[in-house]
Amino acid sequence: MSSDRQPAFVLVRPQMGENIGAAARAMWNFGLDRMRIVAPRDGWPNPRAVAMSSGAGRLLDDAMLAPDIAGAIADCTYVFATTARPRGLTKPVFTPEQAMTVAREKIAAGEKVAVLFGPERAGLENEDIALANAIVSVPVNPDFASLNLGQCVLLTAYEWRRVADQTPGEVMEMAGSDWATAVEMDALYAHYEERLDAAGFFFPETKAPGMKLNLRNLFSRLPLTRADVQMLHGIMRQMVRWKDRS
Repeated sequence: MSSDRQPAFVLVRPQMGENIGAAARAMWNFGLDRMRIVAPRDGWPNPRAVAMSSGAGRLLDDAMLAPDIAGAIADCTYVFATTARPRGLTKPVFTPEQAMTVAREKIAAGEKVAVLFGPERAGLENEDIALANAIVSVPVNPDFASLNLGQCVLLTAYEWRRVADQTPGEVMEMAGSDWATAVEMDALYAHYEERLDAAGFFFPETKAPGMKLNLRNLFSRLPLTRADVQMLHGIMRQMVRWKDRS
């Protein structure tokens, strides 16, 4: 993905290298690679960040290092600030999903967007948020609203990806088989009806037609693969052989 077609994720005064590495890993999971780091507490580069990035070290190598937020967002036209608490500032407040929808719209229109993430201990200060155009607030448990830096980055990056992702909500993994055809299902039903009839299952005779109808309806409701049909045929054949041997 082109760096010009995605938001910059700005880590403001991050305190632990491990969390910077976790954030890089989370970003790269969802195709984001524009990381900017503002005044990291333990300096830069940070070997703990590299160790935690688990294959996303390129993001750390290419990360912009800035002394303050103003420098990190100097080229941006719209900035989101993530926070879990009301701040008493008059700004639009977005969910992560809506924020990333707006981000995509603005980036598609040629704007440059950034998302600010605060330090682990207390998050962004009001002075930080005042530099942003809007707030992103995650609808978390109000009694435990604190999110780890890596978690917050992961959640936001996921929403960025999901907004435009076309992956269907559910798919069926066929595991090398195909769905059974109507002819194959009919043959399976006929096999079971024949064997169950011979075993005296359809009793009494007056109820036999209704029982057979229910059995056919049962098979028609089952979404069976060809492998399933073959297995069910095999089960019935083995049961008959066992009975004949006994």
